Amino acid sequence: MFKKSGPGILVAAAFIGPGTVTTCTIAGVGFGYSLLWAMLLSVLATIFLQEMAARVGIVTKKGLARAIQSQLALPWLRHLVIGFVLIAIFVGNAAYEGGNIGGAVLGLEALFGAAYMNYYPWIIGVMAFAILWYGNYKALEKIFLGLIVLMSVSFVVTALLTRPDLLAIAKGLFVPHLPEGGLLTVIALVGTTIVPYNLFLHASLAKEKWRSTRDLNQAKRDTVVAVGLGGGISMCVIIAAKAIPSQEVTGVMDLALGLEPLLGKTAQFCMGVGLFAAGITSSITAPLAAAYVADSCFNWNAQRKDWRFRLVWGLVVLLGVFSLSFEVKPIEVIQFAQIANGILLPVMAVLLVGITNTTRIMGSFKNTLVQKVLGYLIVLLSLLLGIKSLVKVFAGI
Repeated sequence: MFKKSGPGILVAAAFIGPGTVTTCTIAGVGFGYSLLWAMLLSVLATIFLQEMAARVGIVTKKGLARAIQSQLALPWLRHLVIGFVLIAIFVGNAAYEGGNIGGAVLGLEALFGAAYMNYYPWIIGVMAFAILWYGNYKALEKIFLGLIVLMSVSFVVTALLTRPDLLAIAKGLFVPHLPEGGLLTVIALVGTTIVPYNLFLHASLAKEKWRSTRDLNQAKRDTVVAVGLGGGISMCVIIAAKAIPSQEVTGVMDLALGLEPLLGKTAQFCMGVGLFAAGITSSITAPLAAAYVADSCFNWNAQRKDWRFRLVWGLVVLLGVFSLSFEVKPIEVIQFAQIANGILLPVMAVLLVGITNTTRIMGSFKNTLVQKVLGYLIVLLSLLLGIKSLVKVFAGI
């Protein structure tokens, strides 16, 4: 299984960042197991969209942005959509890179203390830069696979030590129930799992990994296994958070503090390791995705060692490190990123379903009737999510 693993593991690593861990922590503390169904729904929708993106990359041999350009006939509309995608992905990833690096910093703080806090962002930044500079595709796969395993063990052990109620977990997974005040948390769980930039990342990596349409089934298995594993990790965080007696948890490290009476120092160690792995994986995939989007939008056809490719991801990493090192809080930029992603998700869902429905582009590998129906349902879900995200952001401005 490990030898056949593909870009799905990078996608899983990308969406299990500090934001996902924090959101799952808040969901578990506030609502126990009752929102596990929302995470399950999010994972299924993510698998569906990511499989489409990978299929586009393998069949067309193009990045997702170039496939979108071939779908839009009107030049002005094509330029408008591609321009917005480029700005939204670059600015959004640059804004959230600080949060990704910050999550890894919290993990190091939990493991080694706060004495070297000023150096932690630079340590994480240098690690991300070195991995992206020297790592080829196979090296990246191995690195991310190792970090995913590390993250899995950490969060699974934390969840198991709380001795969860298995029947209650099954009920939370398969019997949808929306508790009072739970709607925004459901939206947050879906939004932190279905990530627009992962679609671009997956399409580009899939066309590099697999050269023939004969590999489509393998690509599908890779997506199901890897994203399913990522969803399982998120669910373990929700399950572990259920054991916290306090209702005042606002961040992920509160999970370790809340579990200390039950688990002792094991809680802080497991959460430190898991959060470090979550932060470092996201701090690598976000810049990588931004570079692939730029490559596809500008039709560079660049190799990963091309200076333009490196310039894009290097800028994203640098902005993330600076935002922490100089205590800059780019609230306006983050709000713009939230607005952009709130619009981008339904737009991307519509375009992706449209591309995979088109015989001219996909040939015999276009969507089946069942895939079309499920695709339209996911479009409606993403549209609802986008509207709610925009309302939430504008309400806070």
